[in-house]
Amino acid sequence: MALKSNSGDGRTRSSMQIFIVAGLCCFFYILGAWQRSGFGKADNLAERIIKSTEDCNIIPNLTFETHHGGDVGPNDDSESKSKIYQPCPSRFTDYTPCQDQSRAMTFPRENMIYRERHCPPQQEKLHCLIPAPKGYVNPFPWPKSRDYVPFANAPYKSLTVEKAIQNWVQYEGNVFRFPGGGTQFPQGADKYIDQLASVLPIANGTVRTALDTGCGVASLGAYLWSRNVIAMSFAPRDSHEAQVQFALERGVPAVIGVFGTVKLPYPSRAFDMAHCSRCLIPWGANDGMYLMEVDRVLRPGGYWVLSGPPINWKNNYRSWQRPKEELQDEQRKIEETAKLLCWDKKYENGEMAIWQKRLNADSCRGRQDDSRATLCKSTDTDDAWYKKMEACITPYPDSSSSDEVAGGQLKVFPERLYAVPPRVASGSVPGVSAKTYQVYNKEWKKHVNAYKKINKLLDSGRYRNIMDMNAGMGGFAAALESPKLWVMNVVPTIAEKSTLGVIYERGLIGIYHDWCEAFSTYPRTYDLIHASGVFSLYQDRCNMEDILLEMDRILRPEGAVIFRDEVDVLIKVRKMVRQMRWHTKMVDHEDGPLVPEKILVAVKQYWVAGGNSTSTQ
Repeated sequence: MALKSNSGDGRTRSSMQIFIVAGLCCFFYILGAWQRSGFGKADNLAERIIKSTEDCNIIPNLTFETHHGGDVGPNDDSESKSKIYQPCPSRFTDYTPCQDQSRAMTFPRENMIYRERHCPPQQEKLHCLIPAPKGYVNPFPWPKSRDYVPFANAPYKSLTVEKAIQNWVQYEGNVFRFPGGGTQFPQGADKYIDQLASVLPIANGTVRTALDTGCGVASLGAYLWSRNVIAMSFAPRDSHEAQVQFALERGVPAVIGVFGTVKLPYPSRAFDMAHCSRCLIPWGANDGMYLMEVDRVLRPGGYWVLSGPPINWKNNYRSWQRPKEELQDEQRKIEETAKLLCWDKKYENGEMAIWQKRLNADSCRGRQDDSRATLCKSTDTDDAWYKKMEACITPYPDSSSSDEVAGGQLKVFPERLYAVPPRVASGSVPGVSAKTYQVYNKEWKKHVNAYKKINKLLDSGRYRNIMDMNAGMGGFAAALESPKLWVMNVVPTIAEKSTLGVIYERGLIGIYHDWCEAFSTYPRTYDLIHASGVFSLYQDRCNMEDILLEMDRILRPEGAVIFRDEVDVLIKVRKMVRQMRWHTKMVDHEDGPLVPEKILVAVKQYWVAGGNSTSTQ
């Protein structure tokens, strides 16, 4: 059935739109039922899809190109079926292209260089679909996923043996159980956070964003969630097997990352708290360079928590089985660097110490006379993508008095979610004023409301791990804000405006990334991906195919994608994703069919290595 753009009047066109949206709603209702029921491995699933689709009267063979007068010829559908992407070999089920182990071992081990990002050249990129392991199932819904992960999704038992006495993870039948323990919190993460909360202003929403370095299986981030604190957790690829993969299977924000020679992919003044619990980072090394990088990403007035060696070394060096002279020297270097950074030690008890960064440069005049206090020369403190880390101190933004927060005072959360961020109020984001920021948020609330009408599962708890590939100022994530989900806000390195700092000032999290390369995560770690303007942004930068294959890699089976872009771009996207075992539906912009921007909704089919899929083709 072809929908023509020259319909007789507005009523005909409106009725067609309602018909399409109603069909899409039914389409996603059915998908939700399959997903919740655990279908995917059933042999007759394709038959169920066809029957259920017929029952909902969804328009078959919706010819979007004709409706919008596109220049795609009549043979486009047959051409789209001429190429089908094949599965990669099963050994690639957990493939992380830019942290591939075999490639990593060719780089120096000094300063963890070999564990940094090393992406394959174009000629070595895979052009096949990463398979899910046999037996793969959808994760448990949050909050059950915090404590249980299906064994089939990450079938690696090494941590259950290596960390058996530390209560990280236990293997129980067909699931892993995460008791909430850790090396530094044997009584559980909740008790540990209680200790933190006795010093830090967590309860009132002042501490909202946290950076957990060397996170393990991210139990700290998992339990901070109930305190309304969202943690960006990271750890190296396979330092302990599958730790970041476990974190994401649990529904906790995490990426593969390391303190090495390159800056962390976050803006300056991003985090309210940074945390290290036996994270094995040599904080005293390289003239305090790693602590200086923490200082860069820590907001004025923010806190740094160090738990474990070398804190209180006098009482613990025997149990740690390390020379006391070595530990003493390590703590001395940390204390000296903290003093150079003008951090004030607020707390030390047992094996935990907490420092607070001062509010502005006026409160730190003493370091101006210290010859070791070298200030960084770069004027763009947010420029971090593939930039070398330096042993220099990031200057504070200017302030007018000793009690003013450099860069601007933040509201407590959740007020700060929609309060005008200091970077916007100060004019730091070109072309964005307080008024245009409010218009922007209103627009994204409208967009998300339209998404919820198309996919009624959007805020149901079905989607926990969500990614926005071109996040702007976080409007999509703010409109979705819910205890049921979290959004990884990605700001492309080629974006017109650097807005990731605004996202953090809203109390959201995110990361810089270049979509010409693979993302620093395991396969199948996101339930839903939002891609607004991504392909228009990258159309002259890199191959659309590579970006779509990367989206397929990180999307869970039966996960969904929402594309928002120009119609001509989406026609090309739709053609390609149909070759990747995705079901698609095109829908008009919420303001009507005359708007050139459209929405393409896709669902990745369930299939596993060597097994059946939900394909109806």
